[in-house]
Amino acid sequence: MDPIVLFFLFGLLAGILKCDIKFSESISELMMILLLITIGLKGGMELHNQNFLLLLPKLAAVASLGVILPLIAFPILFKVAGINRVDAASLAAHYGSVSVGTFAVCIAFLNNNGITYEPYVSLFVIILEIPAIIVGLTLAHKGQQETKFISILKETVRSKAVILLAGGLMIGWISGKQKLEPYNALFVKLFYGVLAMFLIDMGRTVSTRLKEAKKHGLFVLAFGILMPLVSGCIGILIGTFSGLSLGGTIIVGVLAASASYIAVPAAIKMSLPQANLSLSLGSSLGVTFPFNVILGIPLFYQIALRIHP
Repeated sequence: MDPIVLFFLFGLLAGILKCDIKFSESISELMMILLLITIGLKGGMELHNQNFLLLLPKLAAVASLGVILPLIAFPILFKVAGINRVDAASLAAHYGSVSVGTFAVCIAFLNNNGITYEPYVSLFVIILEIPAIIVGLTLAHKGQQETKFISILKETVRSKAVILLAGGLMIGWISGKQKLEPYNALFVKLFYGVLAMFLIDMGRTVSTRLKEAKKHGLFVLAFGILMPLVSGCIGILIGTFSGLSLGGTIIVGVLAASASYIAVPAAIKMSLPQANLSLSLGSSLGVTFPFNVILGIPLFYQIALRIHP
């Protein structure tokens, strides 16, 4: 088993046993900031010598997942499960968006297994944050006279995760590897150590969400596993037909299978205060995140091996 997964399981077990290893809020935030900036910087440095216009078709194909996935999830939640419109739209938005933590674990998995991938994959995280939120809020507001799309878009673009990723990407893109070499000690060499500590903290956090996931019934538990399986396969197909490498295809599959627990909850809390966030976070953080970290990533790797030419 990958050491990254073991760090997560260690944090999960510690949380279940109620061990006192909780990080302070400021340390948890610092770890997230370092991870997001580092992911953005790495993508930006690789983009430095790329022709951005040539990437647009692939980026558009990946961005389509942010529209397709919520539209698949919503009718299942609203019509089949009987969840009210607002909560169904909120949950659909979470599953159309992405988990930065899952992305970081996927990158570590590919690096540890010597699997190469496109240098601009950080862009995928950024472009998948926004469409799902807009689709989810549109579904929630359907039938109402006024939907404040401009306000929604502004708040989404200004969310912490998007700003940090985009900021790191732009700095890396403008500066290039050579100029950023003096900063490698903080942002590159410490990446795996920070990721390990982050996953210990995430494991402990997930342990606090398990009761919430269970409280909302077996359907949500099943949805938190089955939806990622469907989404991951769709992502792998899109990655394959877009001409991405095996590694890039795996990343798209994993991103499609992930569910947001940072940017989307913040946007939903602001725009749909009546939404039950414990339902969404119980599913995305209590079920889908551990599923992907422990089983999903290696599973999508095996599926991509069989589908990718």
